[in-house]
Amino acid sequence: MLKQVEGSHAVAEAIALSRPQIICAYPITPQTHIVEGVGEMVKDGTLKNCEFINVESEFAALSVAIGASAAGARTYTATSSQGLLFMAEAVYNAAGLGLPIVMTIGNRAIGAPINIWNDHSDSMSMRDAGWIQLFAETNQEALDLHIQAFRLAEELSCPVMVCMDGFILTHAYDRVDVPSQEEVDAFLPPFEPRQILDPSAPVTIGAMVGPEAFTEVRYLAHHKQLRALTLIPQLSAEFEQRFGRASGGLIREYCTEGAETIVVSLGSINGTVQEVVDDMRADGAKIGSVSICSFRPFPLTALRDALQNAKRVVVLEKCLAVGLGGIVSDGVRKSLSGIQLKGYTVIAGLGGRAITRGSLRQLFEDAAADELEQVTFLDLNADVVAYELERESQARRTGPTAEAILKRLGTVSSKIG
Repeated sequence: MLKQVEGSHAVAEAIALSRPQIICAYPITPQTHIVEGVGEMVKDGTLKNCEFINVESEFAALSVAIGASAAGARTYTATSSQGLLFMAEAVYNAAGLGLPIVMTIGNRAIGAPINIWNDHSDSMSMRDAGWIQLFAETNQEALDLHIQAFRLAEELSCPVMVCMDGFILTHAYDRVDVPSQEEVDAFLPPFEPRQILDPSAPVTIGAMVGPEAFTEVRYLAHHKQLRALTLIPQLSAEFEQRFGRASGGLIREYCTEGAETIVVSLGSINGTVQEVVDDMRADGAKIGSVSICSFRPFPLTALRDALQNAKRVVVLEKCLAVGLGGIVSDGVRKSLSGIQLKGYTVIAGLGGRAITRGSLRQLFEDAAADELEQVTFLDLNADVVAYELERESQARRTGPTAEAILKRLGTVSSKIG
């Protein structure tokens, strides 16, 4: 059924159609509308045989989810930004215990300074925790990926994060095709846990493991992710066959045939990238793009096949590894080991800064001329940075950097330094 609906509500409908038995969540912008939506459905009886548990923190939310999943319930939660950091210990525990929890991340910047807008800092902070991480490009894909995520998590007994750009997707109203309950039931069978706490057959989950076995336990968690590299495209293909649209998979190529410059990115920015690619190809430029849907496990082989015939790769990242540069770029570099081509990392959209078609076109033209620095910050205000560096060199007590920059920009009037 076609609906014009907010992205968060589309995801809430996908969650309800997946028949969770336990939902536990704590509100934090910009994911709050999702859990409000499923909470309302539990309350009014639209979502049956499901308990919505109100908790007092994000750490409690995932801790309850761990207990529920260990007891054999299909379990869901959601968070963003500092909320994900607050539950960090439980994030690692859920993966280490091999529990098939599905969690939405409404991607948002991490403070300080406080920022509620979109970038990928939150989910990237947990990239090595052992969760599968899928990134949605559109609200339709966000809806579809959640249905696939439950199937993927339960087949592997491994938790899955579905990452969707905060505000850009969560609060945007789009037309989406919401499947029927019968269609989802045919794709997603009832939950049959691989492990369960059962008083009639007691076992220990999460016991102390010493050096004699810890490496093997971690290797098997790694092996699950490697299996996902095969299972993710299989589920995506089955989903397309059943529902009549392509969603998910490892990567998606766009105009890469014969492209000399290929842009690699995650999430909603791919739509704007593709528009710029269309404009530039109409003018004769040999450019294409690749959207990564599965960031964990990282699709090394698929990416290598997509990029190996290009002359250069531009990795557009909504996150910064301070002191290093790119995060996605490291995986891209590894995928291209032994292949000689030029690679550029571009940090863009931090804290929700707009990424415009004009800026992207200039960036891609500079890349095609090999005039980019190894690490480039898109639309960086060099004057503000130079002024702040000069100010800090002139005095010891300079005050907080963020507030000084806001004052320079005329955003705040408080006295700094």
